[in-house]
Amino acid sequence: MRSRLWWLGILSGGMFVIAAIVPPIPQPLEYHQFADARAYFGIPNFLNVFSNVAFLFVGIAGLKFLLVLRAGRSQVAEVFIESRERWPYLILFLSVAMTCFGSGYYHLMPDNDRLMWDRLPIAIGITALLAATLNERVNPKLGSRLLPVLITIGAGTVVHWHWSEQHGVGNLNFYVFVQFYSLLAVILLAIFFRSRYTGGADIYVVLTFYGFAKLAELEDQEIYDLGHLISGHTAKHLLAAAGVYCILHMLGKREPLPRKLERPGPRVARLS
Repeated sequence: MRSRLWWLGILSGGMFVIAAIVPPIPQPLEYHQFADARAYFGIPNFLNVFSNVAFLFVGIAGLKFLLVLRAGRSQVAEVFIESRERWPYLILFLSVAMTCFGSGYYHLMPDNDRLMWDRLPIAIGITALLAATLNERVNPKLGSRLLPVLITIGAGTVVHWHWSEQHGVGNLNFYVFVQFYSLLAVILLAIFFRSRYTGGADIYVVLTFYGFAKLAELEDQEIYDLGHLISGHTAKHLLAAAGVYCILHMLGKREPLPRKLERPGPRVARLS
């Protein structure tokens, strides 16, 4: 296990160095030009704004689930081996709920200043998911200790990007690094480390939804042109919210594995 963690640490450092030495990438202004700008009920970009309600619903549902567990301590042990393992998920679901407001605010009048409030909860949520994965597949002490560090780094990259844009030297590098690397790390942890819970392979469903969400974002105009019902960006919001719901579903049905099954199997790439 230690050798794999060392390789993960080396990969982390290497990607950070790349983000630091690659020429700064500014935010393209055309990013704010979305395919579906239709207004309904006096609200511009209505579907891109309204589709964020999905984040609010799934975020509140996740928070309610975790807070009910807190009220019934016997139920906590059915979902988490250690109660501190709830914290990354509390932050994740809270950040998802806040994405509704940050992204909705941005899509009312898209520009760089408003985009910061869209990206801030997203960065916090992704790094919280990484901490949760470290808890469940490596060591709950490691994930819990790194949680405040990871979310500070995630939020810091958004603030740094916004500051760089304000000073005419736009630099997306570190924000892209945190988003891409956090998801890559979750994938690698899922492949090379056995989960301490049943349903460990469910994380691949979550990641698949996120992958389709990013693909829909890239195909914004093409999806809109199919029938002018919804755009790729609206679909992105719905797919990403569905991915978060899969996390909630995973938590609701899983159980701790017997201790003897928690350790990684003899094959490095064994899936849970």
